[in-house]
Amino acid sequence: MSNGPSAVLSSDEIAAIARDAAAEGQAGGKQAAWQKIQPLRKAQRHQPEAAMALLWIVDERSLAREEAANLLSEVADAHDDIGTLSALGVRLEAVRDIDDLNAPPPEHPIFQTMVEKLGHLARLHDGKPEQEQILRGLATAARMMARQSDAIAEHSLRKLTEIDPQRSAYHYNLGLFYKTRGKFAEGVAANRAAASLSQEVVDSIEWNLGICATGAGNAEIALAVWKRIGQKIGPGRFGLPEGGYPACKVRLAERPLAERTADSDDPGKEETVWIERLSPCHGIIRSVLYGNLGVDYGDVILMDGAPITHHTYGDEQIPVFPHLATLLRRNYQFFDFAGTQETARQLADLSEELDGDAVIYSHSESFKIMCANCWRNPDIDHADHETMEKHVVTGRIAAPPDLAPARLLDLIDKAVEKRGACQLYAPDLCRAAGQPAREQIDRRRFALLIDN
Repeated sequence: MSNGPSAVLSSDEIAAIARDAAAEGQAGGKQAAWQKIQPLRKAQRHQPEAAMALLWIVDERSLAREEAANLLSEVADAHDDIGTLSALGVRLEAVRDIDDLNAPPPEHPIFQTMVEKLGHLARLHDGKPEQEQILRGLATAARMMARQSDAIAEHSLRKLTEIDPQRSAYHYNLGLFYKTRGKFAEGVAANRAAASLSQEVVDSIEWNLGICATGAGNAEIALAVWKRIGQKIGPGRFGLPEGGYPACKVRLAERPLAERTADSDDPGKEETVWIERLSPCHGIIRSVLYGNLGVDYGDVILMDGAPITHHTYGDEQIPVFPHLATLLRRNYQFFDFAGTQETARQLADLSEELDGDAVIYSHSESFKIMCANCWRNPDIDHADHETMEKHVVTGRIAAPPDLAPARLLDLIDKAVEKRGACQLYAPDLCRAAGQPAREQIDRRRFALLIDN
């Protein structure tokens, strides 16, 4: 963009361009909106009113995030006044996907730039009337940095509650920060303060209070909140509220935002799984994971209230929520398996014959061409191969910690015998059950099915 002289825009012209661009962007024409704001981009360097109009357009989510972040950088470069920079800091929330709770720190330099600029201004104006608006921008900028600037974010948010202790929004924002950092007891206190200062029941406050209370294990407060907003729920398992909710999905993270540090500030491995939803914000994992995320089938997890996305199953839209924290690791046993079946889900359906919530969880099903002679005796070097086709299933078995491996193996054997036409090989389960001879056989068959 040219930095040369540009026409001075009237207030009416600025307002008209801003309205048109915002409407265009919100209607899906973000590229068209970008073209419409070009006169404002040229004018903003010498017209603060044009700069503020651009901040409003960004706040309306009318531009693509990367373009919006670049635009904020242009405004930050052109202005050093408290009003513009403070407003810009608040608008940084609009250029982050805040529903993707466990995302790593943003790569765009505008975030760190604004933490530094507003931090400098906050120190210069400490104790002065203008400090309040500076801290609003600084708190948002620091909070958007994942775990990189937590001390600055918390200090700014707490200071705002001291400057204006009667303002509900300041307590709510502090509670929101505590929730996403795993400080659930502190989040309960902040959200209760926000609720007490509000003239009416505010859904966002209630939800964050309920989530924080659940995370803190305070069933009494959580239950009162959920009932207050009309949930059909009562006391349940794990000392927490429980109601009848449809299953949903959660994107699990190896390192959720609430459980990580500035030194390892990324989610690590992630998997999207099904959960048995027990309340608006917690449930039991009902998928057996592919990888080791430190959390797995049977564990109880806390999720945030805003879905990241939705998955479509026919006419049904299933919400996918972010993993906020792990409430209880139940130490289930896991055993890899490979097997064969004649019809789809034949092995998975064996789970109906197992104790408790033990499950045979399929990760893949495929048809494979194999040598029948090698299958019968893999230790013989056959000159001729007799081909056969098998419907191969691989996955993992999950079982509660109090289910003895020998009992689990016996139940699986009986289920296979009852159903027929399928086989399951789990060498590690055989070893745990104290059957070394069978382990050797199962390990050969397992390797043939996995490696073929």
